[in-house]
Amino acid sequence: MVFSSLTFMFVFLPIVLILYYIAPKKFKNLFILISGIIFYAWGEPVYVLIMLVSTLIDYTAGLLIYKFDKSKTIKRICLIVSLLMNLGLLGVFKYSGFIMQNIDAIFGTALFDPKHALPLPIGISFFTFQSMSYTIDMYMGKIKVQKNPISFAAFVTLFPQIVAGPIVRYDDIAKELDDRTINLDCIYEGILKFITGVGKKVLIANNIGMLWTSVKGMEASELSVLTAWLGILAFTLQIYFDFSGYSDMAIGLGKMMGFNFPQNFNYPYQSKSISEFWRRWHITLGAWFKSYVYFPLGGSRKGKGRTVFNLAVVWLLTGIWHGASWNFILWGVLYGLVIIIEKLFLGKLLEKIPSFFSWLYTIVLVILGWVLFDTADISTALGYMGAMFGGGTLVDNTSMYYLMNYGVMFVIGIFACTDIFSRAAEKLKEKLPSLINYSTLIGKTAIMVLSTAYLADATYNPFLYFNF
Repeated sequence: MVFSSLTFMFVFLPIVLILYYIAPKKFKNLFILISGIIFYAWGEPVYVLIMLVSTLIDYTAGLLIYKFDKSKTIKRICLIVSLLMNLGLLGVFKYSGFIMQNIDAIFGTALFDPKHALPLPIGISFFTFQSMSYTIDMYMGKIKVQKNPISFAAFVTLFPQIVAGPIVRYDDIAKELDDRTINLDCIYEGILKFITGVGKKVLIANNIGMLWTSVKGMEASELSVLTAWLGILAFTLQIYFDFSGYSDMAIGLGKMMGFNFPQNFNYPYQSKSISEFWRRWHITLGAWFKSYVYFPLGGSRKGKGRTVFNLAVVWLLTGIWHGASWNFILWGVLYGLVIIIEKLFLGKLLEKIPSFFSWLYTIVLVILGWVLFDTADISTALGYMGAMFGGGTLVDNTSMYYLMNYGVMFVIGIFACTDIFSRAAEKLKEKLPSLINYSTLIGKTAIMVLSTAYLADATYNPFLYFNF
């Protein structure tokens, strides 16, 4: 799928966009549907049917909710069917193996055979959540029904963000599905955003990610403190630039096609609390859980006790959403616990202390969270954390080798995940707008040329969030 995605973007994308632009307005959504199916089927020739089934279920549920608007019973049945079918797809393909493994471990049975495990459909957590948002909003009376099956299917199969987000809810692009503006300014802005994403993914995430792959493959007992820290810092940068890079590519492509997708990242590593971090990281997922879980449960309107319970539920589900593993579940639960503590009293304290210390508290917890997120199991994560905090020697030849080879990438990555460059550009734009415009054009061209050259010879090119 990695090959197919990159081939699609760099070889077929210009052809797809040209055909899209010349297609008559009434056929543009049909073109989106066909191109989205081809894009997904290229990597998932069988599982594309799952995406289409999810689409059909929610389209039909929406029509029935609209038709029987006066009947609360029928509307509720339609919503339940939609939720059960979509969550059932997730349950079967994403969690059934994990559930059977744990039943086997507890009762000594043999339900699960890894050789017969179902492959995980790429991006299933994204397109099911996206499709479900339509049914839920229809039930709640927040949106108008989409009667055109082609337009609804185009919403679900929008190829720029179909496999790794951002999670675009129907309400985000409802008007643009029926009538959108495509002009040279939008295309130019979209191209610049797309190239930014390519640079993040190809030039930074791929290069720094190779260090984490090497370190993660070593035994924790063999790691020096510096090697362990360099490894997880590399992953901290890799996952940000990989995911935010793909989001930027998707947003840019959407812009070129006349859609305005929601922002998904806002310099999260500058946060000064864990609560703030999650307002800046994977923004569309947080908004989805807030709208469809936290607020329906009562949010923070029913007292501290209920607020704590609601937050606990949201963060348990957030962990489960990311994967079928105790690591992910514990990762979500621990984040929920920290956010609850911040909500109760710690948040006010963090606002009073010097901002450097509140930032340090946040980034250390985030880094430790990434250890849990990307290691094989909890014991491996604990062993790795032990290496980070003095399990072996402080510095060795391996750590110095990595520091010498990846030092420049660390500096680039650290500065690039802050808003330093954007703030500097804004200030210069006020004084020298022409210089900034020309510099931007030259810089983006250089990024695209370097990225294309890198991809032509690259063998290491994972897309981390395709796995969700």
